[in-house]
Amino acid sequence: MDAAVPNKLLDLAVQSLLSNESAAIQALEDIPRELFVPLFIAAFKGGHKSILSAMVKVWPFYCLHIGSLSIEETHHELLKAMIENLPVCPAQNSSPRRPKLRILDLRQITYSRITCPEITTKSPFCFHSCSYSDRSITKIEGHLRLGNSGIETQSLRPVELLVDLFLDGSLVQKEFLDLLMSKAEESSGSLHVCCRDLRVDKLHNYKCSLKFFDLKCVDQFSVDKGLLSDINSILSRMAHLQSLSLFKVSFRSLSGNVFKNFLSHLHRMENLKELNLVSFYLKNHLDKVMRFIPPGLDFLYLPFCNLSSRDYQFLSQSPQATHLKLLNLSNNTMQWNDLEHICTLLVNLSGTLQILELNNCFISDSSISVLIPALIRCTHLRVLGFASNPITMPILVNIMNNLTPLMELKYVIYPIPVHCFDDWHFQGSVDRRKLAIVQLQLKTMLELAQRNDMNWITYTE
Repeated sequence: MDAAVPNKLLDLAVQSLLSNESAAIQALEDIPRELFVPLFIAAFKGGHKSILSAMVKVWPFYCLHIGSLSIEETHHELLKAMIENLPVCPAQNSSPRRPKLRILDLRQITYSRITCPEITTKSPFCFHSCSYSDRSITKIEGHLRLGNSGIETQSLRPVELLVDLFLDGSLVQKEFLDLLMSKAEESSGSLHVCCRDLRVDKLHNYKCSLKFFDLKCVDQFSVDKGLLSDINSILSRMAHLQSLSLFKVSFRSLSGNVFKNFLSHLHRMENLKELNLVSFYLKNHLDKVMRFIPPGLDFLYLPFCNLSSRDYQFLSQSPQATHLKLLNLSNNTMQWNDLEHICTLLVNLSGTLQILELNNCFISDSSISVLIPALIRCTHLRVLGFASNPITMPILVNIMNNLTPLMELKYVIYPIPVHCFDDWHFQGSVDRRKLAIVQLQLKTMLELAQRNDMNWITYTE
């Protein structure tokens, strides 16, 4: 028999079930386990809320992941329905098909399957289960097996709900947050809400709500607008942070206790791989931050930090900045006497640097000419951004001639040459005809260099 025939029959069976929701829900008690995953995928894509609600109650596997399924705005009601019907107490479900679902993962992860392969039926396993929180399934069941807990095994059925949260003040997110807290309360302590990626807009609106979460699980934390003192309170509850992004954060002094506490929290973050400080006034104090960053940092963003020559000098000598994969120094002015430090920094990073952003740094023709020898040593560079700098066309041509031999470099965001502006200093409008000629010339040069795989783009607005 053709291998495609069973798949076609399976698709027909799934579509037949979806065509009659009430019949599909009744059939969940009897259909084979192998049909659950394709039925779930089709029901989710088709927006069958009632079927998904019923499936969560009787899911025959240890874990359920949204995985690579695309989550559109219309799917929020489906996610809420799955949370509402997640069995958190055995007594909730009187179905002859007892629920086995212990981990519901509502995060979008492209490499995740709908359910993890079962190694054995006696010892279920999930690749994405929480390993940090004391309330995680792994920790609780480990204590029970070792006899270290006074709680009876029969009365405890720990369940995990994995989510990513973007608290942006919208009604949708407010309802979602309220549902999470309500479900946790309903579970009487058996539900562990595990948040891995936490993004907060206007932190002061969520200080009380965040007390509800066990923040040991968070590995990515981002705040847009907040007080550093409030951020310190949250960081004190985190232990395994891998990415920290702070935008427009307020604090009084780089010499005060609030900033010192922030540095002490940074020092604890041994797993930190990414640090993003935007509009974080650090003039003459970058050394204080860099000394407390773990040596394993891969990504460093410092745009709008008002960096000084002293900061560039320290950065070029810092052990923490010797194997970065990404460095963003955009929107910091670079004076002529800073170039030696920038060149040293690039040479130090030449073996690892993949992404470099120097947009709007007031880099002129003479400055970029000094930087070119250091740039061409960065043989692993994949993306280079130096837009919004006052560069002339001859120097731009020179830059392209020097960069085309870098075979791993695929994207260059270049500045519009100064002759394309009606009035320089970025005050005038762009002459589209002149810019079109520039773009055509660069395209021709790429073709002659046989670098059709390299993309040169610019900001036109």
